[in-house]
Amino acid sequence: MTQAPATRDEPWPVALLSTKVKEWIDRLGTVWVEGEITQWGVSAGNVYGKLKDIDQAATVSFTLWSSVRARLSEDFKQGDRVVALVKPNWWVKGGSLTFQVFELKHVGLGDLLERLERLRAQLAAEGLFALERKRRLPFLPGVVGLVTGKDSDAEKDVLRNARLRWPAVDFRVVHAAVQGDRAVGEVTRAIERLDADPEVEVIIVARGGGDFQNLLPFSDERVVRAAAAATTPIVSAIGHEADRPLLDEVADLRASTPTDAAKRVVPDVAEELARVGQARSRLTMRLQGFLAHEIDRIGHLRSRPSLADGGWIVDRRAEELTRWVARGTELVDRLVERQEHRLGELRGHLRALSPQATLDRGYAIVQGDDGHVVRAPAAAPQGAALTLTLAEGTIAAVSAGAAPDAAGRGDGSAASGADSGGE
Repeated sequence: MTQAPATRDEPWPVALLSTKVKEWIDRLGTVWVEGEITQWGVSAGNVYGKLKDIDQAATVSFTLWSSVRARLSEDFKQGDRVVALVKPNWWVKGGSLTFQVFELKHVGLGDLLERLERLRAQLAAEGLFALERKRRLPFLPGVVGLVTGKDSDAEKDVLRNARLRWPAVDFRVVHAAVQGDRAVGEVTRAIERLDADPEVEVIIVARGGGDFQNLLPFSDERVVRAAAAATTPIVSAIGHEADRPLLDEVADLRASTPTDAAKRVVPDVAEELARVGQARSRLTMRLQGFLAHEIDRIGHLRSRPSLADGGWIVDRRAEELTRWVARGTELVDRLVERQEHRLGELRGHLRALSPQATLDRGYAIVQGDDGHVVRAPAAAPQGAALTLTLAEGTIAAVSAGAAPDAAGRGDGSAASGADSGGE
């Protein structure tokens, strides 16, 4: 067989291809793997089986020769979780890949516990188990989400006990495998689905107990992180007291059993009605006691002399009012008297200064026809119309010019003028 690179014109034979695949695979050597035995068939002392991944959908075939099987100290069967030392083996003639097993042993409980404790420490260091992260459950949830196995006793216990306590409670049930290789993925998706439902106020993850290995899915990191990331309060009701799964640590509330979860999530209507009745009774008694105390206190206040006969208050205030009225009247009379006296003085001064007082003494006011007061003879020539204002009334007159007396009291020219006017 040629070793030249294969081309369309010179392709490799199938045997050469298969041989080269075997040569490449043989260089891989041996490797330790862990998985679950899903098929265990014995033929002529040899075992032909299949090994499946614990979490993922991946399966490989293996072969356990009789010589190796004879050295094994343990018995194996389908469903066992094992660790095997295997080497890939390509069968040239058949074109198939199998893994030859050189060593095989069960995964011990101690190994699982050690891994679980490492994961527990890691998640605790991240703060996923911290008490301050845990949320308070609603007093009366409108809708309760439930993740559990289909037609399981856990589902029946939760629904029955919850509806006995509160008949109107509403459930959103999402069925999921609670053990086996499908459990981790289905439980994770169920939690995420219910958490995304805005009507769900609390989520219960329930399983009716079981052995340690059957409960391992509830300690899987994916399930734990999904519960930690949920914004809806989570109640873990796995029901395993000896070895608590990690879901119990991250959940907001751990219930010992599914029945206990129903009692912790949903209140008892009979108990709540009884509490309401007790509260009403206490409130009535307190109110009655308060009213009786206040009535008695008011009675004591009314029996005091100051309140029994209130006439003395009116009498004393009436006497004070009489005194203040008399005092006010006296002060007002004095003020009026002083103001009247002052007014008389002002009236006398005003009269003394007024033109009328001058007129009353015999004087007169002479005004020309233009209304101006005549102050000198020259302002009233002969024939000028005059108005004389007396103390009582007025007189119309005509000027006869300057009077002789006025001319005699004046200068020489004035006297001659007066004389001529008198003539």
